Amino acid sequence: QDQLVESGGGSVQAGGSLRLSCVASGGYSLGGACMAWFRQTPLAKEREGVAVAYSDGDIQYYADSVKGRFTFSQDNALNTMYLQMNNLKPEDSATYYCAITYDATWTGGRWTCSRAAAGFRIWGQGTQVTVDS
Repeated sequence: QDQLVESGGGSVQAGGSLRLSCVASGGYSLGGACMAWFRQTPLAKEREGVAVAYSDGDIQYYADSVKGRFTFSQDNALNTMYLQMNNLKPEDSATYYCAITYDATWTGGRWTCSRAAAGFRIWGQGTQVTVDS
């Protein structure tokens, strides 16, 4: 039984937009969780962090390559997180994964989340995004 289910992927022309959604189920809640979107291309050895946030609304990280174009958001009542992707580029083509973990650390007066894929325990199955030039 999938515990994180992504949707919203697809094929778009460069400059277009997509909105990815990730619903947590199976007893998992976004409350108190670190949440993240990662992506991976077929030739990449590791998943690249795209956005990381804590459940209190603190968005802690965007990859430089997506800043100003991608926006992370969440709806705790729906147990859903989103990734709004605008002005998409061919290099954004990848399989996108959502992930959560409950391993935030209290650092400098805030809950701090890992930015690495290894720091996340629960994963979705991935959704494909293809951007045509």
